[in-house]
Amino acid sequence: MLALRLARGSHPLVLVRRLLVAAASAGVGFLLLCALGYAVAHPASAGSVLRLLWCFVPLAATVQFAVAVARADPSTRPRPGLSALGMGPVRLSALAAVSTAVSTTLGSVVALLFFLHLRGDLTGMPFDGGAAEFLGAGTPLPLAAALLLLAVVPVTASVAGALALRSRPDPARAAFGSEELPEPAPAPAGLPWGVALVAAGLAVEAIASRGTGGNAFPLPGRYDSTPVAVLIGWTLTAVGLAMAGPSLTYLCGRVLQAVRPGAVRLLAGRVLMDEARRIGRPLGVVCAVVSAAIAASALYGGDDRPYGPLTALGAVLVIGCTTATLLTSALEAKHARAHTVEVLLRMGAPAAALRRATMLRAAALLALFAPLTWVIAQVAAVPLTK
Repeated sequence: MLALRLARGSHPLVLVRRLLVAAASAGVGFLLLCALGYAVAHPASAGSVLRLLWCFVPLAATVQFAVAVARADPSTRPRPGLSALGMGPVRLSALAAVSTAVSTTLGSVVALLFFLHLRGDLTGMPFDGGAAEFLGAGTPLPLAAALLLLAVVPVTASVAGALALRSRPDPARAAFGSEELPEPAPAPAGLPWGVALVAAGLAVEAIASRGTGGNAFPLPGRYDSTPVAVLIGWTLTAVGLAMAGPSLTYLCGRVLQAVRPGAVRLLAGRVLMDEARRIGRPLGVVCAVVSAAIAASALYGGDDRPYGPLTALGAVLVIGCTTATLLTSALEAKHARAHTVEVLLRMGAPAAALRRATMLRAAALLALFAPLTWVIAQVAAVPLTK
């Protein structure tokens, strides 16, 4: 009840983010149900397992977005005096888990109703039966399996959100840790492992594409011939970029402060170094997703090999959720350093200098991650197109 009352009194932007989480949950639930419907209609096909495995990618993106929304929710932030009222870190994390469960469950219910409507189980077959093939229409749907698949997103997102909130630092900490400029934050670890995982993922994709004649990534409807190694390789690449993202962001901050920095460069670099862990991982995931989209566009999208409807839905979910996660994390970082910005303005810092520092941070990140994304995309696309 407390979660529902807080939702009713939340800021409109918070409600929009929760509705986006519900929409993403609905999309993932629909993909899972489609995989189940295909498996029921084709019990002897190996493509059923591959369809279910490919649902892991939008599922992971949705869970990441749900966790970012839970972290940025003002109602889950620790405040002075809340612990005395029994709202300590454990209760706040439980509150965030309940809020996430409500949003994702709503999306799962919508997915189930829409799926049953397209199958013709509610009001007859719509669209002249055009969706019957990939929904498994005409075959009984096991209710227990459907409910189990629909529960995956709410349970995973709720648990992940609760764990993330229990382990997060105090958000009241200013961007530099105090009202003065102390020593910079320590460099994040994980860059060597991230590079190794990216290299391993690209190698797995290259090995999987041998002897396939450029057909190693047949997403639009031909799931049966999709090698699992391609999914494994892309997952390794994405995890590697997520691990390397904080270190690369920290490196951008160090470069900005190199060679006699002025006040603007010093401010921009110090903020990047301090926020490297918060925005580095979403940046790495976005880099992986964009590079995969560029590589896939080299194979699909034309008249000969068009995108299928389920592939398009999965791509929209992954790109939308990862982008929204990055924007939500950036907004959370902005709120975390609001006190420091206020102190700097009271000390006489011009607002234009703060805006220039913000633009300089964005330019530095773009200058590093854009070429990196393009290089990884080209390296990943070469073996798939041969």
